[in-house]
Amino acid sequence: MTPVSVIVALDSTVDAAAVEAALVGEHVQVLGFVHGLEDDANPLQDSPSDVLVVACTEPSEDAVAFIRGACDRRPARPVVVLTGAAENGNVARVFEAGADDLVRLSEEDWWSSDELSEHLSFVLEKAVARRAGTPTATTDGGRLICVLGPKGGIGKTLTASNLSASLAERGATVTVVDVDLQFGDVGLALGLRPDRTIYDLARSAGSIDAEKLDAYLATHGSGVRALLAPTRPDQAGAVTPDLLATVYPVLRSMNDYVIVDTPPGFTPEVITSIDSSSDICLVGMLDSLSLKNTKLGLETLELMGYAEERMRLVLNRADSRVGITPADVAEIVGRTPDVLVPSARDITRSVNEGIPIVQAQPRSEAARAFRSLAALYGRSDNGKVPSNGRRRPFGIGRR
Repeated sequence: MTPVSVIVALDSTVDAAAVEAALVGEHVQVLGFVHGLEDDANPLQDSPSDVLVVACTEPSEDAVAFIRGACDRRPARPVVVLTGAAENGNVARVFEAGADDLVRLSEEDWWSSDELSEHLSFVLEKAVARRAGTPTATTDGGRLICVLGPKGGIGKTLTASNLSASLAERGATVTVVDVDLQFGDVGLALGLRPDRTIYDLARSAGSIDAEKLDAYLATHGSGVRALLAPTRPDQAGAVTPDLLATVYPVLRSMNDYVIVDTPPGFTPEVITSIDSSSDICLVGMLDSLSLKNTKLGLETLELMGYAEERMRLVLNRADSRVGITPADVAEIVGRTPDVLVPSARDITRSVNEGIPIVQAQPRSEAARAFRSLAALYGRSDNGKVPSNGRRRPFGIGRR
């Protein structure tokens, strides 16, 4: 196997000999060192090499600026950062600047062990493979459930957040993705701060794999991870269908379930999400406009060749007395709802508090409805436990 050739850029506080010792090995060849991250014009940077390694005690402003400049000059060459202390915010800034990977080291193992050298060799080879186009993830893995609703204000985010929490409650690993890029509310529904969003991921350079994605996911108390929508509508344009098509298979490789909350309509981002999904959860309500759009949504999915057995229909506010009954829905849309979610003031209160109703009021009728939806996805169509072999501890009904 041909060794990975490396140029190393050193922060002034890092010892060149120690770094070289950490990078020693039959799979790595160090071509030279750039001393000082202020030395942005060093011609050695432009020498042919497979990887640029940036070694620093912490991701300082100088380090981030150096990485950005190096990526601008040689966009095809991967950058791997070796650093000591690195808070989450600094990690995101390193990736935004263009780094492909980051290895965090504690003081006790700073440039010291054979295991470190072996790990660094693996990281460098992986960075080169990603840039060469070697697949890092496949569509195998967890199920991707796309939550759709052709009309706004019908409870898609409510459904996505409670379905995610219910699946996590059953022992699954779950990530929810908010692709309502202009007005997404998953963060509010789960009470999560949008410190890092899908917009920040879109602005970052380099390839996307599980380790990189992990830096952009917020974690809810239920265990659900979330890739949140941009904080401003003008940032939506940075998130392209191509980015989503890259992100989804990686997330599926990381999770039992990926839940995608979508905006109204069949936008390019929604179509990409549908094409990437294993299941569709269509949400409707008991009013004529919503049901008309639900019927059109089902017909559109059929025209797209989406199999009916891969769709579930959720009827929100199903006990509302508005002159249309759940029984009428089957006649109007041509399909019987799979789950009926009742109206309840506790639902609005749970959204305002940023706590899913399945956690805020676990014995409520609404919570049981969302758990029954999770149970439909918790088993395959033949009634067996999903292919990952895990048994879920919670069933339908009161706990």
